[in-house]
Amino acid sequence: MSPTIHLSPPDVGPLEESYLVEALRSGWVAPAGPALQAFEREVAARVGTGGAVAVSSGTAALHLALLGVGVGPGDAVIVPTLTFIATANAVRYIGARPVFVDCDPQTGNVDVGLVADLMHRLRSRGERIGAVVPVDMFGSCAEYGELVPLCMEAGVPLVEDAAEALGASYRGRPAGSFGRAAALSFNGNKIMTTSGGGMLVSDDLELLARARHLATQAREPTPYYEHRETGYNYRLSNLLAALGRAQLIRLDGMIARRRHLRDRYAKVFAPVPGVRLLGIEDVESNCWLTVISVDEERSGWRAAELATHLAQREIETRPVWKPMHLQPVHTGAESLLTGAAERLFADGLTLPSGSALTEPQIATVLAAVDDFLSARSGGSSA
Repeated sequence: MSPTIHLSPPDVGPLEESYLVEALRSGWVAPAGPALQAFEREVAARVGTGGAVAVSSGTAALHLALLGVGVGPGDAVIVPTLTFIATANAVRYIGARPVFVDCDPQTGNVDVGLVADLMHRLRSRGERIGAVVPVDMFGSCAEYGELVPLCMEAGVPLVEDAAEALGASYRGRPAGSFGRAAALSFNGNKIMTTSGGGMLVSDDLELLARARHLATQAREPTPYYEHRETGYNYRLSNLLAALGRAQLIRLDGMIARRRHLRDRYAKVFAPVPGVRLLGIEDVESNCWLTVISVDEERSGWRAAELATHLAQREIETRPVWKPMHLQPVHTGAESLLTGAAERLFADGLTLPSGSALTEPQIATVLAAVDDFLSARSGGSSA
């Protein structure tokens, strides 16, 4: 049996190897060193922010960002219900309360009108809103043209969860440059990787300095180990930063490959009734994952059936994120819902999208999809 074709495998090669070897030979193996400092400068330049702090995960970056904007225990924090669990976990780490809001059914990104309604509801009860945390879903930015002025007018900090969107932009402005601070992720399946890792980016240099202090166990600048507050072991290692520097050089090429693959999926599904690609018209997306939504009444089949068909051929797919308000850990959490996220969870499917996929692998995936569609239409979909 042939190896599994994965959803979004790491895309690494000789350049990454050379950067890692150079970092190893430099002797800087611990969470400090020239590669780490250079990586922070280079990511900040790419995103267009005043600075950056490299950390062990996107979750750590979110946690530090929320602390940096002043979120405290008991605060309400508005979080999309359609997101990965880390967005809500970071809120919980502080003792704050995530309040979930539904998504725009066309994009999967947060419904800005609902955010405004939820802010009004919370304020009318006298609750403090610690932050609004939009998530740039599947590589497409949220509607910051509406979200940024909404939050500014309300005096509520905006923290951008750009974990899925490095390299994307909104009206020409890079993902990660919106709000008081933003979090990036370099997990193994992301658009670029440091194996595991993340980055906090911001124009607020005091916020970044505070985050850097907390991320190194809040150690005071004394000749001995002194700690006046609780800190965290969140710093990225110099070795992983070296890997990230090489990935950043290759980022535009990796995005181009993902975009080309998305366009090929779009061609395959274009004639199929009831099937649409999320974000297909977003030319500023980084195309991290290609997601289809299937209307069973029009298509005659369910997304889960295609997933089963591909799994039988060792091709990995995945449903979209299970909404936070459906997660057992958040049972009873306050939410403002329209049903859009639940429908995408039921009807959506993420397809193999990685830039490391070879042409034979892509051909295998597309042929398997075509076989499935042909069996349900009585003829080829191509």
